[in-house]
Amino acid sequence: MNFFTYYFSDKIAIKMTRSRPLGRTEAPGIYRIVERLTRKAGLPMPALFLTPSPQPNAFATGRNPQHGAVAVTEGLISLLNETEIEGVIAHELAHIKNRDTLVGTIAASLAGAITMIASIAKWGMIFGGRSDDEGGNPLVTLILVIVAPLAALLVQMAISRTGEFNADAVGARMAGRADGLSSALLKLEQAAKRVPMQVNPAASHMFIINPLTAAGFTRLFSTHPPTGERVKRLRQMPF
Repeated sequence: MNFFTYYFSDKIAIKMTRSRPLGRTEAPGIYRIVERLTRKAGLPMPALFLTPSPQPNAFATGRNPQHGAVAVTEGLISLLNETEIEGVIAHELAHIKNRDTLVGTIAASLAGAITMIASIAKWGMIFGGRSDDEGGNPLVTLILVIVAPLAALLVQMAISRTGEFNADAVGARMAGRADGLSSALLKLEQAAKRVPMQVNPAASHMFIINPLTAAGFTRLFSTHPPTGERVKRLRQMPF
């Protein structure tokens, strides 16, 4: 599983989010932004994808810069202006440059696989029709069913919030300004509260803003630092 997720984690992440390739003729402005930023940062051109969701958001994936990919949602394209889109894309390219995407996408793939195994075990208990002489311990299976879905939450705990702060700073320097990203973050956070996204929780940590509504106890396990603190740090950067 580790071997498979290392080499195919980017494809798994794209499948998990139901993203599709974004054509140049479909979004020429985004291609111009990405080409300008990658030249400035000395990065290869990543593959671009469109995620079919009205919630404005974005994520990056890929085990290294040569296999990098950036996905934006339909909602992001319709909500943000060009300066804000540039800030978001610069943030995602910073994740690729810092190789944060390798850890993030492998973690998402493994958590998704564990959750799937738990689902198989659950339905196996319900419809398996086990008899006592077949062996095995039903208590172990029950524990797996209960504990394994928490894998996605544990993944969120394992991913450092420091990576988001660092990507904000590197992305702002890449874009040459911080106001685009700071404005985008505020818009994305407000929109995420109003517009739901159907996404596997195991992949939620990859997005620039948590696509799942977090409140109360669950907020303690969020990989994303408070948006207000991110914006404050961006506004304090000297330009």
